[in-house]
Formats: sequence, structure tokens, C-alpha cells
Amino acid sequence: MRTAKLMLPLALLLSACATTERAAPAETPPAAAAGSSTGVPIPTTAVGRKLTWYLGALDALPIPADQIEQHFAPSFLKQVPADQINEVSTTLKGLRVVEIQHATETDLVTLVQSGANQAKLTMAVDPSGKIVGLLVAPPDSPTPASWGEIDTRLAAVGSSSFLAAGENCKPVHAIAADQVRPLGSMFKLYVLGAVAQEIKAGRLSWDDQLTITDTEKSLPSGELQDRPDGTKVPVKEAAKLMISISDNTATDLLINRVGKPAVEGVIRTWSAHADRNIPLLTTRELFVLKGADYPKYAKGYLRAPDKRAYLEDTVDKVPTSQIKAWTTPREVNTIEWFGSPTDMCRALVNLDGLSGPELNEVMSTADAGLGLDEKTWPTVWFKGGSEPGVLTLGYLAKSDKDKIAVVVVEATDEKKAFPEMAAATEYLAIIRGAFGLLHG
Repeated sequence: MRTAKLMLPLALLLSACATTERAAPAETPPAAAAGSSTGVPIPTTAVGRKLTWYLGALDALPIPADQIEQHFAPSFLKQVPADQINEVSTTLKGLRVVEIQHATETDLVTLVQSGANQAKLTMAVDPSGKIVGLLVAPPDSPTPASWGEIDTRLAAVGSSSFLAAGENCKPVHAIAADQVRPLGSMFKLYVLGAVAQEIKAGRLSWDDQLTITDTEKSLPSGELQDRPDGTKVPVKEAAKLMISISDNTATDLLINRVGKPAVEGVIRTWSAHADRNIPLLTTRELFVLKGADYPKYAKGYLRAPDKRAYLEDTVDKVPTSQIKAWTTPREVNTIEWFGSPTDMCRALVNLDGLSGPELNEVMSTADAGLGLDEKTWPTVWFKGGSEPGVLTLGYLAKSDKDKIAVVVVEATDEKKAFPEMAAATEYLAIIRGAFGLLHG
């Protein structure tokens, strides 16, 4: 089973090879607990009791290690360790169940809500009652059946560019596929490309160790920022964290190991808009520019005659303690990482050209809940990104006919933040439909 471990503002996903069969969703739920404070009563089944426990645990994070071992199956913990469960769980606080969609003794599908956002939560337990599957993803949206329907639905979501193509990146269907937009964390494909090239050249190994230091720690998403200074992390682990949960500290560690010039060289080769990305920003630098005493450093950077020197002499010396989160778009068209859907198609295809078992493992760890049929699409790669006003999703998949298909969506709103769960739900349905049309 293709496993997925993803943490992005647009979707949250934990999965660890649940093997129980899914029955038809129309059956009547078993007897439910009375007086549940979660919104609707939760079934008093083995899986229902675990869901009740988990929702309660979200109010008292972090979940202690002994409780995680008590409630999660070893097979789950082998793929999703305790620190990652807690990392993702911090983003799920406040969930309440608003609808039971499917229930058996061991499987439960619910609609949950936090604030204005809704999502589908799926949980499965083994015969001993321990959790073997936990999935929180955007609720289902109907899959479009034609390119015309895709165009209509893309227009309804907002300002976006779209590309559906084969391995040559020539459009099968496209909307403004060469328009440059901010990428968010999708730029990490370029970082992975530089890592893969260094490994191919023999200058780096997947087993080489990176050392976490305070000066290289970025902000979440991710988990490496919480590890002690001096901790060693293999290149492969950092790469997997960079792609699977968009770990920002892992990204900066990899950038610093291969060097900014190496990543910039990849961008110059793979992108038609390299000038928008040079000098390359680390994730920490972007956080400082947009989150520390804003707009002081942002303005200073934009008017600096030597931007690289400004980053090194000023921005890199600002402590992370001065960075504060922002909820509305800031400089999304001036301070970011940039590329078009065509650029990102080339990045995905070029990564495939460098691929070996390790790189494929790194890129296959998450699909953001896309859920393509595994027999039709046995290999699925994903990287997306988001910040207020930016939402991107990029997929490369290999079909059962050994054909490569790529679908990329990039959306921008410089005035207001996207309703990410709703937008992601619709974009995932559109992308799912595009892959169906590409395969057909």
C-alpha cells in the first residue's frame, strides 16, 4: 500500500497501512455514545473508543510516549514515529465530529470541523483495538470528467494556472501554463534536484550526516527545529522530511550542505524564469523578511543594490525569536520562490531522470490525499506549497502502461488568504480528473 505522511496547511495526512476492508458507506452506524461533546455522538465500538480518546488527547498535547504506544499499533509507529504523530496532531486541535459517514467495529469515516474548515477523518483499528490507520484529509469533491469541466471549475476557485502534460511537458491541456507565480514550498523540488545531482556526481551520499545547529533552525512546518543542537541527521532522512512534511529546517540544512550556487544552478537549468529566484532564499530568510518587524526587512531587501549581501549581513543575523506569523498575503509577487507550471513540470521530469530507489522513496512518501488508483498509477510523486495568498500542487505519476503524466496547479491571491481546505479539496478533485483524462 502506498503510504502517505504529509503536513501542509492545505491537507493533513497520516496513514500506516491499514489492512481492514472498507464496507459500503451506506450501512447504519452501531450504537453511539450519549452525551458526546464532539458535535455528534461517536459509536461505542473499538474504533469509536479510540477516536474519542484521540480527540481528547488533542486537547492535552503532546501525547505522552507511553500513551502513543498504548493506543497505536507497532506497524503504524514503525512508519509514523511518536514525534511525528505529535507534530501533525498540533495542527488538528479543536476538531469536532459533525457527521458519521461510515462505521463498522474496526473502521470509522467521519466529517470533522475546526473553525470554518471541514475535513474527512478516517480511522481503523486492528483486532486488539490499536490504531493502524489515521487519515485527515479534505472532504471528497466530485471528479470532473472533461477538460471543459476542469476549466469551469478552475475559474470558479480563483486565479490559477494549470498544466496537464506528458513527460515532454508539452500541454495536453493548459491554462496560462507559462505564467510565473509564487511557488511556496514547491521550490524544494529544486533543492532535491541539487542534492540528487551531488549524489550522482559522487560528492554527496544519502548516508552523509547533517548537523543541526541553532543558526540553521527554521520555523515549522517540520520537526527538525525541535531537535537538540548537534543532532545528526542523514541526508536521506532530511530529504524525506523536506518532501513529506515540508520540513523547513531540513530544507535549509540541505541547501547549506550543497550550497546555494548548486541549487541556483539547478534552477537556471530547469526553469525559464531563474532570474526570479536568484539569490536563492532559505526558508529561514523568507520567514525573517516577511515575519520579523515587517515590513522593515522586506523593504530593505527589495531596495538593496546587492541582495545577496543584504541576506548575509542583515537578514541572517536576525534571531528566529523575532519572527511572528502572518495571516494575510505579504509580498507574494516580490519575495518568494517563483516558477510556472511548465517550470515545475520540468523539475518533476528532470528529477525522474535522476531517480534511483532512494529518490523514488523520498518523492513517494506523500500524495496529499489525491488517492489515485494504485493499479492504474503505481507510482505517484507529490510536492506542494502554501502561504497566505499562495497555493500550489504538483504531481508526477507513472501509469500501468509505464507512461509519465504530470499535473500542476498554481494559485495566487495577493489580497487575501485562500480558504485552503475548500480550495485544496476542489484542486485535488480537478487533478484527479486530469489524471483520468490523461490515462484515458
